Amino acid sequence: MKISENRSIRGTHCPVTLVRMRPHILATSALFLAAACPFVSAQTSPVASRLATQNALFDESWQASLKMSPTLATSVGDYRYNDQLGDYSLAAIAARHQREVSDLARIKTIDPTGFPEQDLISHDLFLRQLQQRVEDFDLKEFEMPLSASGGGGGIHASLADLPLSMPFDSVKHYEDYLSRLRQIPKAFLQVEDVLRAGVKDHLLPVRFTAEKIPGQAEGVIAANPFLIPLRKFPASFSDAEKKRLTDEITSTVNSEVFPAYKQFAAFVTKDYIPYTRTTLSINSLGGGKRRYQATLRRFTTTDLTAAQIHEIGLKEVDRINGEMAALAKANGYSDLASFRNHIENDPKYQAVSADAIVEDFRKYIAQMQPHLPELFNLLPKTAVTVEPIPPFQASAATHYQGGTPDGKRPGRVSVAVSDPTHRSYINDEAIAYHEGVPGHHLQISIQQSLTGLPEFRKHGGNSAYTEGWGLYAEELGKEIGFYQDPGSDYGRLRSELFRAVRLVVDTGIHDMGWSRDQVVEYMRNSHAIDEPTIQSETDRYISGPGQACSYKLGQLKIRELRERSKLQLGPKFDLKTFHDEVLSGGALPLDVLDARIDRWIKGQLPTTASN
Repeated sequence: MKISENRSIRGTHCPVTLVRMRPHILATSALFLAAACPFVSAQTSPVASRLATQNALFDESWQASLKMSPTLATSVGDYRYNDQLGDYSLAAIAARHQREVSDLARIKTIDPTGFPEQDLISHDLFLRQLQQRVEDFDLKEFEMPLSASGGGGGIHASLADLPLSMPFDSVKHYEDYLSRLRQIPKAFLQVEDVLRAGVKDHLLPVRFTAEKIPGQAEGVIAANPFLIPLRKFPASFSDAEKKRLTDEITSTVNSEVFPAYKQFAAFVTKDYIPYTRTTLSINSLGGGKRRYQATLRRFTTTDLTAAQIHEIGLKEVDRINGEMAALAKANGYSDLASFRNHIENDPKYQAVSADAIVEDFRKYIAQMQPHLPELFNLLPKTAVTVEPIPPFQASAATHYQGGTPDGKRPGRVSVAVSDPTHRSYINDEAIAYHEGVPGHHLQISIQQSLTGLPEFRKHGGNSAYTEGWGLYAEELGKEIGFYQDPGSDYGRLRSELFRAVRLVVDTGIHDMGWSRDQVVEYMRNSHAIDEPTIQSETDRYISGPGQACSYKLGQLKIRELRERSKLQLGPKFDLKTFHDEVLSGGALPLDVLDARIDRWIKGQLPTTASN
């Protein structure tokens, strides 16, 4: 799982209610109130039998997902399909959809009345996950599989990650890798058929982002990450095995993989880019406003409208600017502008090398590790490493890659280090906590180790929870007593401001018709990021709508729940126990998390005798 600023928590928070219950699906909270069951009119089998049926469905569906997506299986430490790359064809997409339609029909036949809490939640999550996927299929989201944001999204980027995501501990592992390499040409041809379907249906990305894809594909060829596994073999390998594997992998890369990349770049240039759209908003595609609303619902797990999200963003921008002004005054500056100018131009905050940036991240994660027991009872069992992003992914932002549940592959924070002398240390502390601990690494490692949950909950999730937790985790460093340097504290607030700005510009582009120049101007005036990042982030929001809204909305919900717990529990409130309750259910939709915390609060309050 690859994924990618806060203030000290006070009693005042955004007054906007972030989650409205969905009218089209049964809310989990209603289940716990024993409302009339929408699945069957009466219980026809005991709870144990219905639970067994549900768990069998979960397991069957999960196993089918692993078989259909061998790279997913690899990422969760299941190596049964490591010699397979997967089927990217339109036929496979249709088959996956039919499986989801079937699973949706089956889960609707299972009456969850009387189920324990976690099983009720699993029922609701499975149901809404399938409903979302069916809606995405109806909108033909699968016909737009490419993105030029960050380091590139799509098959040309994901295949280049194979040598970093597979195990290489045995000859069998290397032979599995070789088998996957040999399947790359077929995979590219299958994706080309999907792209042709998108051309036919006028479901296409914005032209100036699509124009970057051929260069990204050529960049993979130039960097040649596919030979990375040959740099160091296990000590047990014989010289003959090393030579054979080196020769076969090198030959396959040169004769099959590189030609496939070149052919794909040529296809995109000649047969795809000329048909791409010049309008920015996805509302200009088929489905109109429904498409963007569905996208927002997928990433935020709420039914908030674009207009509501835009307004939340504006309010958060104003609030955070107020905190930054207070920080400036506390450091002896008359106004925020002069403080900002000093921090952003002070040579001590300018990076000197790629190694120095990586060491900065390692330092902050290491200093947080011994303090985790002050904040959590649940702690990660998997180690985390910090490494520079490799050259072939140089344009990617700093991000986290989850480890395997067995701990054999540690979690990895990959740090952006390209053009290091034009980078700043200002945001490093906040982003280290976000991506490492107590952020993504802690949350995802704990989720993978939870017992009593179906596999789809251990390894799945949603952006609002995951990125919301990452953003919330940044401010936990402030509570521990970190961010002692004014530059880092400024960077913490600037990082949060950046996430608030995203709410404004994402909805501005896709709901309000903002031009690219309007987006750039707003981001410049916000002073949340530097000019190169403004340009790349603008392209990201245009090519990948909705996801950027998840960070702030998720963080605000976790803050809201924490304050609600403190208010209602008073002296009984325990921060570590609250964090455990947030984490121990896995990555939940925000309304389900809200209901879960409400039940936790009520469970700690004394019961009132009825009259």
